[in-house]
Amino acid sequence: MSFFISEAVAQTAAPAAGSQSNVSMIVMMVGMFVFMYFLIIRPQRKRQKEQEALMSSLNKGDEVVLTSGLLGRIVRVDGDYLVLNTGDNIELKFQRQAVHAVLPKGTIKAI
Repeated sequence: MSFFISEAVAQTAAPAAGSQSNVSMIVMMVGMFVFMYFLIIRPQRKRQKEQEALMSSLNKGDEVVLTSGLLGRIVRVDGDYLVLNTGDNIELKFQRQAVHAVLPKGTIKAI
């Protein structure tokens, strides 16, 4: 079996090199965690806090756009639900989580 590395060559590694590779592996794992934290975890938490602040600041009379694209003015706030006036006195009830953004006053009339 001459195509395999001979056993003598494979076993000549110095023990100091083995411990150095373990340290470099740990440093690489910590570096990957830091990279993932700043690229994925931190921005997601920031967006989540912004969305929670938006949902808690909803009041009667705000003009909002929902995740489905529906525009409306808030008529009532009932706990976790909003009642929207979408035009011609049509009132629809939605969950607060469905709100995508709050629009500036007068946007619905301009459209």
